[in-house]
Amino acid sequence: MAAPLPADARRSLRIYNLAFPLVFLGLLPGFLLRMLRRGGYRDKFMQRLGRYTPEEKQRFAGGGWLWLHSISVGETLLALKLARQMRVLDPAARIALSVTTSTGFAVAREAACDWLEVIYNPLDLPGIVRAALDAVQPRRLIFIEAIWPNLLAEATRRGVPVAFVPRLSPRSEARFRRARALAGPLFRLIDVLAVQEPEDVARWQSLGVDAARIRVTGNAKFDHVEGGGERVAEFRGLLRQLGVSDDAPILLGGSTFAGEELALAKIYRELRGAVAGFSEPGRGGHKQFPGLFLILVPRHFERTPEVLADLDSLGLRVALRNTTAPAPADVLVINTTGELRDWYHLATVVFIGKSLTAQGGQNPVEPVLAGKPVVCGPHMENFAAIVSRWLEADAVVQVRDENELKSQIADLLATAACRDALAARARAIVAVHLGATERTARAVLGQRELIVEG
Repeated sequence: MAAPLPADARRSLRIYNLAFPLVFLGLLPGFLLRMLRRGGYRDKFMQRLGRYTPEEKQRFAGGGWLWLHSISVGETLLALKLARQMRVLDPAARIALSVTTSTGFAVAREAACDWLEVIYNPLDLPGIVRAALDAVQPRRLIFIEAIWPNLLAEATRRGVPVAFVPRLSPRSEARFRRARALAGPLFRLIDVLAVQEPEDVARWQSLGVDAARIRVTGNAKFDHVEGGGERVAEFRGLLRQLGVSDDAPILLGGSTFAGEELALAKIYRELRGAVAGFSEPGRGGHKQFPGLFLILVPRHFERTPEVLADLDSLGLRVALRNTTAPAPADVLVINTTGELRDWYHLATVVFIGKSLTAQGGQNPVEPVLAGKPVVCGPHMENFAAIVSRWLEADAVVQVRDENELKSQIADLLATAACRDALAARARAIVAVHLGATERTARAVLGQRELIVEG
């Protein structure tokens, strides 16, 4: 029999359900446009409405699944890491991994196996989430970085333990604090929160969560002994086809947003000094790097036409990752998903996207684990804790604007010792997160007695 929710949670849910359809309809055109641009939206589309094929229902028959609820590529990579660790801790575990975006689904599907089933997230409407829970029959539900309130509430009613692996940015914290009367009762439905930093305990307490439910596990995203690199030889061969020598310096923009590709391309063109008929000797006293090559990895690959238009305006020769033919190029645009971690290993200097022309920042730890120096803009709110520690230790370069970005990139390109020292200091600080994956997996599985707290 379903257990009733607390009165304050029911009130919050009623307000959410009044607002959700209006917000969803407002956002729907953008969602549809992204689905059309990314393609693959027809595949398993009905799962978004809580409808499953007989084969899928049979797969879930008997229940007992662990449901990992993810969103897009970044969260999905974290979910896959947790899924593998959960199987180590519970070898009989069967895991359903749900995602929202088609790009996240493609990444997850590559890992699908007899114990890992990949599905789409249901729309967070009461009837739809009930149908999804009826089909999957989970014994535990784990949200990665975002919560679906109706799914959370329905799981709670059914007595399904719920865990949450959050990322609480200052912006999100401010938003939740303003809506604490609504958000707090929903957060209190969660059985376990696996947070990243010791100071996160007080932050979540201030949002209404009981401290007894919070576990400090570290950041599993940062829990790497090595940061990839398995495909370096393959990617190096591709660069040779583009006329890039093995010792050429490479500037890489990772997970870039609108405006950042153009900024990096302008910096590249000036620091290289002569590309595609362009010549501009050493403006601003900066040393030039005639062999410099630029790799751009947009966060959303469907922006490729926009990126190409920006690069074309500068007269640059551009190669695309998925259509590369042997021909000299100035810039390589990675218009595929799931490869960035390996591309970092070929970089000389890495710029972190969503930090100059947009707010929040992207994951800065993967290039550090690859042994690369990191440069970022002023907006790294989503990774404020680790960036703050790096800044205190002179382990990252943070710039205010495009002019500073050009100057700092030039300085790093010019001095290998500075690059190596910067990356080494950053990597030493990240080492505190080693073991976070296991700690997080134990927390969300309810193995509380084995948690090592921060």
